[in-house]
Amino acid sequence: MEEIFKIDRPEEEVNLLSPLTWAYVGDSVFELYIRTHLVNKTNLKPHKLHIEAINYVKAKAQAEFLKKIEEILTDEEKEIVRRGRNAQNHHLPKNSNVQEYMHATAFEALIGFLYLTKKYKRLEEILKLVIN
Repeated sequence: MEEIFKIDRPEEEVNLLSPLTWAYVGDSVFELYIRTHLVNKTNLKPHKLHIEAINYVKAKAQAEFLKKIEEILTDEEKEIVRRGRNAQNHHLPKNSNVQEYMHATAFEALIGFLYLTKKYKRLEEILKLVIN
């Protein structure tokens, strides 16, 4: 299974990627984590799983997750968050305000960056914090 999700870029190259690329990956990583968590912890049917997952992956929730973890972030992680928040995203949010969307993008950028740089222990620590 490890080879399916193998990351072929060295950390130096990941650092040079756009924060929106980190967020693109982070969105998927977080969604998969939430779906797996819900399947493991509930007996909901697929439609109910989807409804419950939305409560975690919507921009407002992700912005709140970021606030929850800000004080435990390292300086490097704070810089990743800053770059994610300030990234020029021309997408207009449908169900949130611009501020929430910017913070959600920052949260996803952090998740994506940690995943792409193979900092799995730290990624897991942060994901567990936001779920509890």
